[in-house]
Amino acid sequence: MFKGKGRVERKAMVGIRRGGWMARSLIVKVDRKLLETVFESARRLHPRETILLLRGKKTKDAVKVSELVVPPLASYGRGFAGIQVHMLPMDFSIVGTVHSHPSGSLMPSKADLNHFFGMLLMIVAFPFIDEGNVGVYSSSGEKLLLHVTED
Repeated sequence: MFKGKGRVERKAMVGIRRGGWMARSLIVKVDRKLLETVFESARRLHPRETILLLRGKKTKDAVKVSELVVPPLASYGRGFAGIQVHMLPMDFSIVGTVHSHPSGSLMPSKADLNHFFGMLLMIVAFPFIDEGNVGVYSSSGEKLLLHVTED
């Protein structure tokens, strides 16, 4: 499976992860203004959780999040947020979801991973101030790199 003797080939692929190969060094790029919008949504609904869809584009080693989409008929509560997957439009530009953890935890729960949608899961945690309050994960729960841009 891995040809060559270099470490680069071994680092490039982690293994099969729900639907294909996931690059270990996948970088998630998001604009600071977009991240501020996510924080504002989380602050407004606190202590309930919020959930939004992430629209963007995947390249070879990065996912660039470009827009937020409010899911139709989403439910927001204390300790949960959910979407009606069957109500979502057919949109292949959705790369994942972002939801808040009012408890302050950046770790995805088993429920978070079991209800994974798209390529990535972004969690924003209380107090919703800066990128230190953000965690991004793959479907296996592996933490991904976050790069906040100033576009």
